[in-house]
Amino acid sequence: MASALPHQPPVNHAPREQTNITVNRNTPTDVLKVLSSETAQAILGTLKSEPRTTSEIAESVDQSVQNVSYHLDRLCDAELITPIETWYSEKGREMTVYGLTTEQLVVQFHETTE
Repeated sequence: MASALPHQPPVNHAPREQTNITVNRNTPTDVLKVLSSETAQAILGTLKSEPRTTSEIAESVDQSVQNVSYHLDRLCDAELITPIETWYSEKGREMTVYGLTTEQLVVQFHETTE
């Protein structure tokens, strides 16, 4: 049965070229906490090639959808990925498509004078 909703239309997404993260001893860096997870790193690696849905990411990194959803939330909060599109399953359920927000993440060290 054909659906009126597009299942997987093409996604046009271009992440920023670079994002700088500054490490400062007086201010915690949440991005580094999020990136300390192997699963989060695998998710970012999966999204490097193209935007994907939660279930596609879960299959790619060999993790449960629930575990991947947890890490996707953390990666979104850290602004490393972003929802870029909504697709619909064959059953009409909404599926969020995630993409990287940046192509390069540069960590800088900031010295404070006290």
